[in-house]
Amino acid sequence: MKKFLKYTLAVIVGSFVTIGILMLAFFIMIGIFAASSQKEISVKDNSVLVIKLDGPIVERKISDPISDAIAEILGEPSPIGLNQILSSIKKAQRDDRIKGIYLESGTVLAGYATVEEIRNALLDFKNSGKFIISYAPVYTQKSYYLASVADKVYLSPGGMLEFKGISSHRTFFKNTLEKLGIEMQVFRHGEFKSAVEPYTRTDMSKPARMQTLTYTLSIWNHLLSKINDSRGLSAEKLNVIADQVPMFKDETFLMQTGLIDGLKYKDQVINELKDSTNTDYSKDINSIEIKKYADVYVPDDKKGISKNKIAVIYAEGVIDGTDSSEGIISEDLSRTIRQARRDTTIKAVVLRINSPGGSALGSEIIWREVKLTSETKPLIVSMSDLAASGGYYIACAADTIVAHPNTLTGSIGVFGLIPNVKGLFNKIGITTDRVKTNKYADLPSIDRPFTSDEKELLQAFVENSYNTFIDRCAEGRNTTKEKIDEIGQGRVWSGKDAIDINLVDLLGGLDDAIEIAAKNANITDDYRIVELPEELTPFEQFVKSMGGNVKTRIMSLFWKNNDYAKILQIINNVENNYPIQARIPYDISLN
Repeated sequence: MKKFLKYTLAVIVGSFVTIGILMLAFFIMIGIFAASSQKEISVKDNSVLVIKLDGPIVERKISDPISDAIAEILGEPSPIGLNQILSSIKKAQRDDRIKGIYLESGTVLAGYATVEEIRNALLDFKNSGKFIISYAPVYTQKSYYLASVADKVYLSPGGMLEFKGISSHRTFFKNTLEKLGIEMQVFRHGEFKSAVEPYTRTDMSKPARMQTLTYTLSIWNHLLSKINDSRGLSAEKLNVIADQVPMFKDETFLMQTGLIDGLKYKDQVINELKDSTNTDYSKDINSIEIKKYADVYVPDDKKGISKNKIAVIYAEGVIDGTDSSEGIISEDLSRTIRQARRDTTIKAVVLRINSPGGSALGSEIIWREVKLTSETKPLIVSMSDLAASGGYYIACAADTIVAHPNTLTGSIGVFGLIPNVKGLFNKIGITTDRVKTNKYADLPSIDRPFTSDEKELLQAFVENSYNTFIDRCAEGRNTTKEKIDEIGQGRVWSGKDAIDINLVDLLGGLDDAIEIAAKNANITDDYRIVELPEELTPFEQFVKSMGGNVKTRIMSLFWKNNDYAKILQIINNVENNYPIQARIPYDISLN
């Protein structure tokens, strides 16, 4: 009887789970068809473009019905593409129906280089003579940096403004691993290649601390310089303000510092927007949100439908990471670059990189296609927040490398990290045994320590991978391996500092890279942009999503921005990644 009830309960629970999944799929499909049948979006005269950055910003927004539907169910904002934001700001600049921008940037979820790209686009927008008004109940430091470009920066009474300087921290697992009986066996080349330190130390090494302080100061000083340009506050004064922690000061302090222009409630800001657009107070403002405006067509006087194309290829995420449905998949990206090379209508390629690196093998595969393409037509690299280690590996063969001052790049080095869990097995009573036909048939094994011969083999493999890495960089940057080795060793550099050591050619954003590509291809007045890889239709993306790692997608939504989830992901990467990695030292998080 007990078994009968058990099986009956299991069948009932299973049925409900199945019904729930089918219902979710049904509603997603309804949403897809509803979206595909949407009527054309219209923009009214005398409108305000509303830029509300309340979700993650990715390089390029891909239609993903499952993630969007789950995010909506959970009440989470769906990601917005940087490409959508930049193109919308450009369109609004030449769109006579748009009179200005209302910016809500309270909690920007992006890196400093991404924020810089948006900020520069807003600066260009202001050249049109149109207004920008920023408002938020709370400004994070990145959000304030973005908002500081506005004509007016308003904070809600009782609100908070974070401005305290930049910090970078990391988590160390050495003591935990020792308690579990796990030994991390490390193989690396590079004094600064500190990716292994969280597993072998309890704090930063001197080289790691030095390099972190160097690029953190570089980024902070750049921010102070740009805020000074917009707000007229010197670096010295801004540092004094930061040391007083404005977020814990009263409203009078915030006004006296000059960080903001006023304290206003939302209705008061709306009234100011009505004044700026000559809208009667009794009527609503004509406005359109950026996610909708991204789909609005606005003619460009400079370019029509040209046969000449410049391909912008997006490379975002870890190279050949643990999730085969996310990040950079070396075979897929290589195929996309190869197709662009063979397409005679594509006159130049811009490779947009936002990656901490990853598999050394995957990086080599992509590098080959980048090199072949650069020998055929102009290929320009545009670096976003990160283009480090493997991210730099795939960039070094480009004709020109463009980075933001606050891009993190370099980290030329490789490492291998393989756990020995014999101590853990002993604690929980697990034993193993084996037979083998040859001396190294069971290499690598995680249930025993490596022998001295095996350690020599693996270290030699790492040294060979590093030698190949600096050889690629030396060839691409037209210098010697010795000079690359001097600035390599796994050291991370800011984009600004990378200029001085010949890792980067110019400071700028995606638009600058596109202009260089057009100039090098001699098509400055006759081209159009195509983004690659081509987007799937909503239905195709739905089918792909259902066949992908749905569990990972769901967990990422539930655990998003959770420190514990990040730690678990780091551990998962160590367990499942390709043994030899060309990757940035650690998961960098700058406040």
